[in-house]
Amino acid sequence: MSRPLRIALLTHSVRPRGGVVHTLELADALQARGHTVTVIASAEPGEQLFRAVDLAFHTLALPALSGDLLTQVGQRIHTLVQGLPALLAGGDFDVLHAQDSLSGNALALLQAEGVVLAPWVRTVHHLDVFDDPTLMAWQTRAWRAADDVACVSDSWAAHFHTVLGVRAQRMFNGVNLQRYRRETQPGDAALLGSLGVPAQTGPLCLLVGGVEQRKNTTRLLHAFAHLRQHDPAWAEARLVVAGGASMLDHSGAHRTWAAALAEHALREGPGQAVLRTGPLPDAALPALMRRADVLAMPSLMEGFGLAALEALACGTPVLVSARPPFTEHLSGEPGVSWCEPEDIASIATGLRQAAVAPRLQHTPGVCLQHSWSRSAALHEAWYAQRLARRAHAAATALESTPV
Repeated sequence: MSRPLRIALLTHSVRPRGGVVHTLELADALQARGHTVTVIASAEPGEQLFRAVDLAFHTLALPALSGDLLTQVGQRIHTLVQGLPALLAGGDFDVLHAQDSLSGNALALLQAEGVVLAPWVRTVHHLDVFDDPTLMAWQTRAWRAADDVACVSDSWAAHFHTVLGVRAQRMFNGVNLQRYRRETQPGDAALLGSLGVPAQTGPLCLLVGGVEQRKNTTRLLHAFAHLRQHDPAWAEARLVVAGGASMLDHSGAHRTWAAALAEHALREGPGQAVLRTGPLPDAALPALMRRADVLAMPSLMEGFGLAALEALACGTPVLVSARPPFTEHLSGEPGVSWCEPEDIASIATGLRQAAVAPRLQHTPGVCLQHSWSRSAALHEAWYAQRLARRAHAAATALESTPV
């Protein structure tokens, strides 16, 4: 870059969701490269950002939300449309970068209303499937109106090209190796104790992201229960489901989860076979990954699957689905077991294999290759290309204007 940029990164929440973590880590890495970065996020009443940050950070306060998902999404977009212009005007930004559909919709609407915006780009981590056609239309508008689109995996970039007819840049997620490391940290034991995670008795299986259909949580529970019932080595095993801060409606997944618990006579809670933590303190997830015997990601759909790399950085073996995006960057990596995610027996076999795999004694190459500094450099080049195209278009228009 010929000069530092003023960059606004927009994200949908202050909760510890993957896209929010991506935004904060990318912001730190861009700032380390000399750019001025401002993060703008929406916050529900009483919410604060889940971690301390050393960068400019603004929240747009959401009203008390009510109604169904469609109504709540509409309320969030409206709040962003009303609140963003003042924040954007005050920052004199070179680039606006939306990381989610809510901020993408707000920028699209402001643009349609004639509000002058800096070039804006959009990262799509993955696309959801909604029954409601309005939600689907809003999801599409949130990337189609952008000046450029990026995806965090080859498979999603290919989907945009072959299915949607749009060229999407391939960006990278990164692993923060200062946070995710093999060495036990001084506060780990106290954090785990406060969560009710038991001392070592049997294998501890960890899933990150809460009970969601795309995370395949219920099939994982069936596979876990099968091992507890039929494999003596798993008789005292524990399943920990971490996180789960989401604005989407996962009630269907929660119903099937409850039915599976009842079917296998399993209980949830501290000291029980299954523990759901809900949103966690910032330092708790690395501590859990270091404690786990296996991180399970038998996902039906992921944008990138960053938690698998974070677990490997902690030395913890992982079980992942034998499908993209995992096959793009984890094939041949040590500490990785595979499963067919729609086959409960395959998940159980993969869990058993991963739990007896040796812990990694060195940071695997895939974690070293996927650094946030590399990601920031790629984003920097992407922004430069976008700005150069904008400048070229403006110059061409000026040349063609009659004197």
